[in-house]
Amino acid sequence: MVARPTRKRMYRTMQGRMVDIEKLRAANESIPAVGNMKVNARGDQLGAGGQVVTPKETIMRKYYEQPKGMVDDTPSRAKPTPASRTAPQQTVQKITPVAPKPVTKKTVTAAPKKVVAPEPVIETKIEVEPTPVETFKPKTETTDKKGIDAALDGLE
Repeated sequence: MVARPTRKRMYRTMQGRMVDIEKLRAANESIPAVGNMKVNARGDQLGAGGQVVTPKETIMRKYYEQPKGMVDDTPSRAKPTPASRTAPQQTVQKITPVAPKPVTKKTVTAAPKKVVAPEPVIETKIEVEPTPVETFKPKTETTDKKGIDAALDGLE
């Protein structure tokens, strides 16, 4: 079987620009990652001041050298099972019923409502001078690039 060469992964952004993700990853390998894990984009553990404390290769080697657990050769049926415990029996208390007390109903009479006449409203007119509306003026100064534009600026 013939091995195929790895093809270059190019992505088209929403604005129509072509981006080489592998080149972008390689350019930002040593930059600290966003978050609270204290690692860079490669996976190296970082210490104070962003210095590499443990490289990724050492971390991966330690992970794969750890034993995952011991394998038991004896079948599960041959193992003795512990004796089951029996819970002590609980006693049930008998409760004697109590006769309900008679309920008395209270009657409430509504007090007559007092009618209040509304006060007259006095209207006042306030004159407001119209303020001029500012029209849209396009910016003539150049602005700093942000986001993907700034990241892609030096790669082309």
